[in-house]
Amino acid sequence: MAAKVNGYTNGVNSAHHHTDPHRFTRFADVPAVIDIPVSGGDGDEVVNLDLSDLLDETDELCSLLENEAAAKTYWITIALAYAKQHKVDIAIDMIKQGLAAYERLRSKSEDKLSMLTCLVWLQLWRSRHTRRTRPESDSEDPRTKETFLTEATQTLNEASKISPSHPPLYLARGVLSLLRAALVTGQPGRGQGDRASHLGAAAKFFEDALRHSQGKSVMAMLGRAKALYSMGKFADALQLYQRALENAPDLVDPDPRIGIGCCLWALGHKEHAHTAWERSLELSPDSNIAHTLLGLHYLDQASQYSTTDEAFGPLYKKAMTVHTQTAFKINDMQPLTCATFGGYFLLRKNWANVDKLAKRAVEQTDMTAIASDGWYLRARQAHYQNDVATAADCYNKSDLARGGDEKGYTPAKFGAAQLRTLNNDFDGAKFRLEKLIAQNRSIEAMTLLGILHAEDVFTSQASGGKEDKTTERRKAIGLLEQVRSAWRDPKRKITPDSAVLLNLARLYEADAPEKSLQCLLQVEQMEIDDIPEEDRPEGIDDPEEERKAKRALISPQLLNNIGCFHFFGDRFAQAREDFQTALNACVKMQERDDPIDTDALVTTISFNLARTYEVENMDEEAKTVYSSLLQRHPDYIDASIRLSYIALNSEPAEGAKMLKQLMESDPSNLQLRSLYGWHVNRSKRRTLALNEDVEQKHYKSTLQTYDKHDLYSLTGMGNLHLQVAREMPRATDQEKDKRSGIYRRAVEFYDKVLTLDPRNAYAAQGMSIALAEDRKDLQNAIQILSKVRESIKDSSVYLNLGHIFVEVKQFGRSVENYELALTKTKSSDPQLAGVLACLGRTWLLRAKAEKQETRLEAMKTSLDYSRRALEASKGAKDEINHRFNVAFVQIQIAQLITTLPEAQRSLADVETASHDLDAAITSFQEIARSPHPPFPKGDIEARASMGRNTMKRQLTTAAEKQADYERKNASRLDDARKKREAEIQRREDEKRAVAEAVEERQRKVAEERQRMRDEDKELIARRMEEDRAKEEAEYTTDAETGEKKKREKRKAAKRKKKGDDDESGDGGIVASGEEAEEGAKKRRKKGRRSARESVEASGSGGEEGEGGAGRRKKKRRLERKSGRESKFKSADTVEASDEDDETDEVNGNTGIDGEDKMSGVEEEIVSKAKPRKSAARVVEDDDDDDEEGGDSAPVPAVEEGAEVAAED
Repeated sequence: MAAKVNGYTNGVNSAHHHTDPHRFTRFADVPAVIDIPVSGGDGDEVVNLDLSDLLDETDELCSLLENEAAAKTYWITIALAYAKQHKVDIAIDMIKQGLAAYERLRSKSEDKLSMLTCLVWLQLWRSRHTRRTRPESDSEDPRTKETFLTEATQTLNEASKISPSHPPLYLARGVLSLLRAALVTGQPGRGQGDRASHLGAAAKFFEDALRHSQGKSVMAMLGRAKALYSMGKFADALQLYQRALENAPDLVDPDPRIGIGCCLWALGHKEHAHTAWERSLELSPDSNIAHTLLGLHYLDQASQYSTTDEAFGPLYKKAMTVHTQTAFKINDMQPLTCATFGGYFLLRKNWANVDKLAKRAVEQTDMTAIASDGWYLRARQAHYQNDVATAADCYNKSDLARGGDEKGYTPAKFGAAQLRTLNNDFDGAKFRLEKLIAQNRSIEAMTLLGILHAEDVFTSQASGGKEDKTTERRKAIGLLEQVRSAWRDPKRKITPDSAVLLNLARLYEADAPEKSLQCLLQVEQMEIDDIPEEDRPEGIDDPEEERKAKRALISPQLLNNIGCFHFFGDRFAQAREDFQTALNACVKMQERDDPIDTDALVTTISFNLARTYEVENMDEEAKTVYSSLLQRHPDYIDASIRLSYIALNSEPAEGAKMLKQLMESDPSNLQLRSLYGWHVNRSKRRTLALNEDVEQKHYKSTLQTYDKHDLYSLTGMGNLHLQVAREMPRATDQEKDKRSGIYRRAVEFYDKVLTLDPRNAYAAQGMSIALAEDRKDLQNAIQILSKVRESIKDSSVYLNLGHIFVEVKQFGRSVENYELALTKTKSSDPQLAGVLACLGRTWLLRAKAEKQETRLEAMKTSLDYSRRALEASKGAKDEINHRFNVAFVQIQIAQLITTLPEAQRSLADVETASHDLDAAITSFQEIARSPHPPFPKGDIEARASMGRNTMKRQLTTAAEKQADYERKNASRLDDARKKREAEIQRREDEKRAVAEAVEERQRKVAEERQRMRDEDKELIARRMEEDRAKEEAEYTTDAETGEKKKREKRKAAKRKKKGDDDESGDGGIVASGEEAEEGAKKRRKKGRRSARESVEASGSGGEEGEGGAGRRKKKRRLERKSGRESKFKSADTVEASDEDDETDEVNGNTGIDGEDKMSGVEEEIVSKAKPRKSAARVVEDDDDDDEEGGDSAPVPAVEEGAEVAAED
């Protein structure tokens, strides 16, 4: 018997004629029973051996085969039967004993070659199904894959000595090279080049096998395809797999469809790969590898969705239970199945199963990618169990198994970076992550690296470090924003991560609070979407109310942060709603028995809510909240400070008493001391002696006793020196030097603050004021204040900018900044009058700087602001100053009115100025009598006297002149008005006349068009009537049917010969009247149609006889028609029309006689006419030409070979 493997080993010849898939099943041709011939005395006998029930002991069987000198096929068949029962070691031992027997029997080398070939294949198979590494226990088989590969190499070398070109040996060399390549990268320290060389050698060996089989060996095709696949040449491998499937469509073990699917998957055609694997499973329902690959396909689909998505559950269940679990039941030692199933147990944290399956995947596989997956599972297990050393080693092995360095396994590289963060080796983690991102834009790697950079920034901020972290902040924002933008890609289906948004919110908090708020709002929406269905509120129809109810179910910390951003963005109503919702969320959290400390949350959120009440002037609500906080936490000093602040604004005496008590109870509290310093600044008596200033003593005590780096006290000292320097006299050089020294002292305090806190806007603002007032460095001051404006939201920055722009005479920008300061100043703020006074002063200076015609309006605006400032300062100490400002502006307006020409003022302006002048005089007199006038009493009285004497008379004179001017001007204006009205009336009359003329012209055109339309209608009606009459003349009523039909033609008269003289040109037909004319028209139409058809026939039929398009035809005479058939395709005569036939019948001319006459006519024409180049000519006239009398006889068609001639 001949031993075969897989039926038709090479898959050629008649392989494609067999449709039974079992023809190509492994070991399908191993018989169940074999007869071994033995020699006996009575003749040949046989020993019947049951191959389905073989004993493990083979000595007796081997002795029998050796004694009987059995052929090689018996040894090989029995060995394959053992291999079929997965007793490969016994099969190998069987072949080895056979080789030893052949050696003793000195058998032929060909028999020994077959035995060696079988042995090498068994050793290669045994290598695939043994472990990669030595077992930890001595009781287990110590042999590894390397052991059997070494033995296979020795056997192969021995077989090659007998016949190096034996075809099966090429296949064996290729498989050996593939298995050696699989072991290379799994060993630390080995290079990727060794693997590439092994794969290249395998591809060459399989190519040699194909060449020796003349391209018919299916196994060589599959082996070369696998080598190319391992080398990353997926397209080439796909072609070979497809070629193998074409040659052996019934091959299922191994199945080319599996390889086709893997190549398609690697090329990105995942659905086509799924189809190939489904087909493989259809042909072989027990295929372990098909089930496993389909499970991986559905796992890949499930990974495209979030775990909370409805589509995730069915896909994941189908992947694990339908396919992966089935594959594991079929073969629980298949490496890919073990690696896939291990991932499932890893998620369930079933460490025992994870460890067992991961070891199987690593030890049993001959694919480096599967070994990498096994090492990765072990690394993840150790990572979860905080076994950092083991995890690092396994991550490294997993990475090396896929190439390491620039290639490698991305999850393993990422896991190694995570381990470095656990070991606080942040620099090492950043280095690995940056290298990983350069190779693969992994979202997870970018997220972790961005968070590491962000943590550097946050740590520096918390520790108060002075190191510049701008670069780290920029890198963190860039990476996290890339991750955020990847979420918006619908193809990637990446689930947003709240940690990314929260870190971005912290990074944006200082410089871009609006972006920070947007990140928090996105997190809020994510948390709302994640609320379980059973916890969602029910019975709420209003969407807005439903959203509010849902917000109460999310994190109160998030709502509190959102409220803080709304608070700092001056959206106080929204902030109040956020804080109230956060308190409700705390209550909901307590109901859920959440372990978070809700008391601390409630305290913080309640304090923020009370601060919002303060800003919204809801002092009673704020006091209620602060009081409730103090009832629960009596030592909560912040609430006590805010209560005292509210009291200082509403009841100064009571507030001062509360503040004093707080200072006595906790004198070291810096916030409390800051508030006390603010209170002293408002209530102290002003003095230029710094040593006697109460505020200066308080700040000095704070700096010397409690904290020398207290920013508020240092800034307060700078402000105090700045105020004193501004009020100091500067008449002499000595006073100026002393004043400059105070300014320098203020700058020193501000510089100290900026050294401790470079972003302190208040110190920067004080520095800019000192530069502007002392050194007159206005440009630098403007630049500093412009930057400070982005940080400080109150009116002080805009006021200072307004002051500086006044100094540089940019009154427009000054007014703009004062207006902004006014919008940020409350109506109850004591500084409101000062802001209005600044606006009044600026408009007054602007009026003096502008042209004369616009000064009056600017001064009126100044007076309006000054009066508003006086109204706002009622009852204040500086009310007298604002009253002086109003009177001063009124005096200025009176002076301006007297100097303006009459055309630039009005009588009302003069009268108003006179009235305001009286009020100014009265105000000056009262201000002069006050105990503390703003200027010397004599100067004020002198100004009042000048207004009463000089300016009053000037205004009286100006009023008289203005009245006379306006009276005269009124008459001139009246005359001008009348002239203008007359001119307007004249223009309107002209326009009206032109419009009437145009209208008349349009009316005439419309009438003419209507007349033409009427004529056209009459013409159309007349033509229709004529057509109707013509139709009635042509048609008649059938007597039998009663239907209309065309009148029948009357028989025409006898046709005349062409030779006869006939001037009518109607073809010789004698007729008269309408019938003759009608018959002529019909004959012309038929003649033209017949001529066309004859010319087309002659043109198509004459092409064969022509030697070329340009060859001139010979003249031929038309022959008389005879009884025999002509050699031409068509008739030799020109047939007349139906009318001609009818005419001939009437005249008694029929048959040949008529044709003879026509022939004679043609002979006469040809004898006289000159030949023409064209084959035929057809003259066609329209019916309209016929009606006009231009009749012409139709030219008769000419048969093939005839020449057409026309009369000149």
